[in-house]
Amino acid sequence: MVIQRGRNLTCSEKTPMAFPQSLQEGFKAYTVFASIFLVLLLKFFLKEKSRKRKLNLPPSPPKLPIIGNLHQLGNKPHISLHCLAEKFGPILYLQLGEIPTIVVSSARMAKEVMKTHDLAFSSRPQIFSAKHLFYDCTDIVFSPYGAYWRHIRKICILELLSAKRVQSFSFVREEEVARLVHRVSECYPNTTNLTKILGLYANDFLCRVAFGRDFSAAGEYDQYGFQKMLEEYQELLGGFSIGDFFPSMEFIHSLTGMKSRLQTTFQSFDHFFNEIINEHLNPAREKEKQDLVDILLDIQKNGSAELPLTMDNVKAIILDMFAAGTDTTFITLDWGMTELIMNPRVMEKAQAEVRRILGDRRVVLESDLPQLHYMKAIIKEIFRLHPPVPVLVPRESMEEVTIDGYTIPAKTRIFVNAWAIGRDPKLWANPEIFEPERFVGSTIDFKGQDFELIPFGSGRRSCPAITFGTATVELALAQLLHSFDWELPPGIEAKDLDTTEVFGITMHKIAALIVLAKPHFS
Repeated sequence: MVIQRGRNLTCSEKTPMAFPQSLQEGFKAYTVFASIFLVLLLKFFLKEKSRKRKLNLPPSPPKLPIIGNLHQLGNKPHISLHCLAEKFGPILYLQLGEIPTIVVSSARMAKEVMKTHDLAFSSRPQIFSAKHLFYDCTDIVFSPYGAYWRHIRKICILELLSAKRVQSFSFVREEEVARLVHRVSECYPNTTNLTKILGLYANDFLCRVAFGRDFSAAGEYDQYGFQKMLEEYQELLGGFSIGDFFPSMEFIHSLTGMKSRLQTTFQSFDHFFNEIINEHLNPAREKEKQDLVDILLDIQKNGSAELPLTMDNVKAIILDMFAAGTDTTFITLDWGMTELIMNPRVMEKAQAEVRRILGDRRVVLESDLPQLHYMKAIIKEIFRLHPPVPVLVPRESMEEVTIDGYTIPAKTRIFVNAWAIGRDPKLWANPEIFEPERFVGSTIDFKGQDFELIPFGSGRRSCPAITFGTATVELALAQLLHSFDWELPPGIEAKDLDTTEVFGITMHKIAALIVLAKPHFS
C-alpha cells in the first residue's frame, strides 16, 4: 500500500493560483457570452469610478475587468484569502465578479462583524446552490434574516437542540459508540479504514436521533448513496462557484454543469426525505422514542398560524440536520485521529489520561467526560487547525456599516476566514504545529465568545448545534483512545500520510485514514 504525501500550499511558495474546477469549466464557455461581457465591462468601469469617489473601502488587491479578483481565489480559497490578508491586512475588499465582498481574517475584525455589528451582518446572500438544495433557502443556515428565520431558529434552540434534548439522546450516543468500537475491533489484525467507519458512526447517530433508525445495518447507507450525496453537498455549497458571482447571468450555471449537478443531488435528498416523512406519517409505525422529525411534523401540524411551516420547510430543516450534523462530527473525528496518529506523544498522553480515570472499566460514560481535560484541549486544537467550515458561511450586510474607519456598503458579502484566524501567528505560538498544551489551563473555548477560535461562528448566525455535535465527538474520541492502541500499517510513516484537503462548505481529507488498531482489552 502506498499513501502519497499531501500538504497545503503556503503563502511563501511561488505557486500560481489556479481557478477552482467550476471556474475552469465556466471560462471554457467565455466565448459564448463575450458580447455580454463587453456590456458588463462598461458597467464595471462606471460602477468602480462611482464607488471609489464615494466610499472609503478597505484595502484591495488589483483587479481585472469583469471578473474583478476572482482569479485570485485559487483552488483552495481559504488559503488564497489568507495569503491576500497577509499582504493587504485583516480586512480587505474584493470585487468577485458582480459581488462586492469583504474578507476578515483576524479575531478583532471577526468580533466587529459577529458581535459589534452582528445585527447588521445577520443576513445571508441568496447563493444559487443553496436556493436549489434548501428549498429556496428556507433552512436555518441559509435563510435570510427576518421573521421566518427567527421562528425556525427558535424551534431549533428550544425544541430540537436544547441541552435537555441533547441529554435525552445519551443512550443513542452510547450504543453507537459501542458499535463503532465493534466495527474497529472486527478489522484486527488487518488494517482499518477508519475514515469510512467514522463516517458510518456519524451518520448512524444522526439518523437515529433525527429519523428514528439507522441506515447502515441493512446496507441502506450504500443503497441510498449517502457518501456520494454528502460529498456533492459539500462541494456544491462551497460558495465559490463562478455563477454565484454573476447573479445577472444565471445561465452560467447551466454552462458549467452546476445546475444539473444541483438538480440531481436535490432529487436524491428530496426522494429520501419524502420516504422518511411518509414513514413518520404512517399511523401503524412503531417508535421507541420521539425523534427530531416527529417533533418537526408535530410543529408543522399544530404550529403557529401566523408563521406556518410547509412540508418543504420541514425538509429544508431536515437537510440541515442530516448533512451538517453528519459532516461536522465526521470531519472533526477524522482530522483528530489523523493528527493523533501523526503525533504519538499527544496520543500517548491522551490515552494515559483516559485510562487513569477509567481504570479497568472498559466503557467510557458521559459522566467521565468533564474529567478529560487534556482530551478537551485536543478537540480545541483540532478545531483551531481544522475548522469544519474553513470560511464560515457567508453573511450579507443589511445596511451600511463602518469598521475600522472603512465603509462597508449594504448588500456586501462577508467572508470570515476561520481557518486563517486559527493560524494567526499574532494569536498562536507555532501556529502550524499540533500542540494541545496551548489550551491546557486556558479559558479560550469554541462556543462563540472567544474570537480566536470560532469553528461554529458567533452571534445570531452561530451554529445552534454546538452542544449536540460536541457531545457526539467527545464520547467517541474518548472511547477510541481507551479501547485501542493505534499504529500506522507496516512501512508507513506519519510523513507518508496524505493530508490534502477537499475544499467545500466543509473541509475533509481527500484520502482515507488507514490504520492498525490493536484492541487494548484482549
